[in-house]
Amino acid sequence: MTATLTLPDQAATERLAQVLAPFLRPGDALLLTGGLGAGKSTFARALIRARLAVLGRIEDIPSPTYTLVQTYDLGPFQLWHADLYRLASPGEIGELGLDEAFESAVTLIEWPDRLTGRLPARRLDVALDFAETDDARRATLTATGPGWEWLAEALARVPA
Repeated sequence: MTATLTLPDQAATERLAQVLAPFLRPGDALLLTGGLGAGKSTFARALIRARLAVLGRIEDIPSPTYTLVQTYDLGPFQLWHADLYRLASPGEIGELGLDEAFESAVTLIEWPDRLTGRLPARRLDVALDFAETDDARRATLTATGPGWEWLAEALARVPA
């Protein structure tokens, strides 16, 4: 399944993440692509905040640009947020533990092109691109593998 949405501003990017957040389960990988400033971190932070809010938690959500990975305990499983922009070599991926996280956690991966041949078979690619105005973005979501039956219903809940 592939769907494309126009997000008129940053708040719309955040709403998309908030709508998807409750549906995500262990083994779900979201691969966030787009140029610098396209909204990958905005999307990731909004999704993480939405999941933590369900648990009554408000936390600062730092960018994993320099640490490469931030993890969040969601009770029965973890959410991993990885930013692979500064990954020095593909060999570091194994050291980060991402292969195990793809099986047991919800993973948000910024700059997934650095995974070189290690893309999870079951994933939701979220491509964010600049659109008509400075604030607008185009989000193209492509589901690969089983388990994304809920996606069409969730996307129908995204406010226009």
